[in-house]
Amino acid sequence: MSAIDGLPPLREVIAAHDLSAKKALGQNFLLDLNLTAKIARAAGDLSGCDVLEVGPGPGGLTRGLLAEGARRVLAVEKDARCLPALAEIAAAYPGRLEVLNADALALDLLAHLRPPIKVVANLPYNVGTELLVRWLTPPAWPPAWESLTLMFQREVAERIVARPGSKAYGRLAILAQWRCDAQIVMRLPPEAFTPAPKVASAVVHLRALAEPRFAAEQGLLERVVAAAFGQRRKMLRASLRGLSPDIEGVLTAVGIAPTERAEQVPIEGFCALARALAGERDS
Repeated sequence: MSAIDGLPPLREVIAAHDLSAKKALGQNFLLDLNLTAKIARAAGDLSGCDVLEVGPGPGGLTRGLLAEGARRVLAVEKDARCLPALAEIAAAYPGRLEVLNADALALDLLAHLRPPIKVVANLPYNVGTELLVRWLTPPAWPPAWESLTLMFQREVAERIVARPGSKAYGRLAILAQWRCDAQIVMRLPPEAFTPAPKVASAVVHLRALAEPRFAAEQGLLERVVAAAFGQRRKMLRASLRGLSPDIEGVLTAVGIAPTERAEQVPIEGFCALARALAGERDS
């Protein structure tokens, strides 16, 4: 697909603005507008929604989001070289694209948007996981956003959707699946990008649940999970001993064998453990 909106093909845009991807910024540009449109559609119906995009680069996905009917797109781009190309897109979609030349980690981006909000982004590799964790751990739930449709390295995507008992299962899977439905909706080979990264990529769609699957204090659950997976080769009675003087008794009381290892415990088990530790703390 050479164009979806009368604007030039992305290869021409990159050449015109001399936008070679910078490794230091985690940039790998997706130039096929068929693929960027497919990612936009994976986010569901965008009409009537504000969409946050982080790391638009030359604007391939930005164009897909606008062509798919997003009410408004807020594109946050750290690389000032991309601004002229994004300005051309803004001119083609009057009043529907706002571009912030900023570091996405330094701003409360959702405060710039009006609900309903969806986040759709080919995230820069070097900040993707940190942004995801921030979006999954707001002060209150449900969050300001309805869904996240995000591209990651395939290994990270598989960690987000991993199930108990697998090597990929860990902190990221629990944070994501405790409060969201998460699934991989697209897989992309390295050669889909310019320059081609050394790893494959995948798009994950996370839909926020109205409330967490199981009751637990967010902060305490995070502490439990971090301790358990911080020493994932150890039995839980060893990795969690800093959380309670009677951690074996607490584990046994919630139905978890003290000799289990972290990757064997489902989300429900970690939540039960967090509740028990909260009760011990408050008694």
